[in-house]
Amino acid sequence: MRQIVLDTETTGLNPRTGDRVIEIGCVELHNRMLTGNNFHRYLNPDRDSEEGALAVHGLTTEFLRDKPRFAEIAQELRDYVQGAEVIIHNAPFDLGFLNAEFKLLGLPTFTEHCSSVIDTLVNAKEMHPGKRNSLDALCDRYGVSNAHRKLHGALLDAELLADVYLSMTRGQNSLSMDMEEETTSDGVMLEVVPLADTFVLAASADELAEHEGVMKGLDKAVKGECIWRNYASA
Repeated sequence: MRQIVLDTETTGLNPRTGDRVIEIGCVELHNRMLTGNNFHRYLNPDRDSEEGALAVHGLTTEFLRDKPRFAEIAQELRDYVQGAEVIIHNAPFDLGFLNAEFKLLGLPTFTEHCSSVIDTLVNAKEMHPGKRNSLDALCDRYGVSNAHRKLHGALLDAELLADVYLSMTRGQNSLSMDMEEETTSDGVMLEVVPLADTFVLAASADELAEHEGVMKGLDKAVKGECIWRNYASA
């Protein structure tokens, strides 16, 4: 399965009032493994960032002035995410901006290029109700180092989120950690995973004798046969 962990930085909070995307960072996962095939672009929004947003990301108008505009990288981004499952923290925010950028260019929405979207903020709230579930809080909870995160950056945040997502969903892995193939059952994609080799150690004669002694003691305590005898018979 191909997944893209995505984050954006923007000039403000609302694309409906003209705020724009100024940075896109994407990290690729294939079968839950980082591939190194990342996507990262700074963008010239043709406007200044709001003071609050600038304090968060630190990307000044001067720094962005010679960067490409969204229209120049749109096709490259479309090709990169095509058909992938996209993972975002607080997805409505980023999707709202990306869909608005695509709409300005007369293109299908960003979400139409993806197979599905996972919102890790929604997942985190379900797993940890009543707790802080910001990216920084999740990094602390799952032991992902974010000591180098002084300002928000789209690629850095996508890399951190990838580590957090893999930690949050670690229970989905098999013992072997390698997925073999996917099949479809009633329209649902299922992962077929080979189990790691397992070994069964039979109890020794001494251990069986010791176990029987414990069982007899339990029989005596209940003045009959203890419940564990039923499981032994089965």
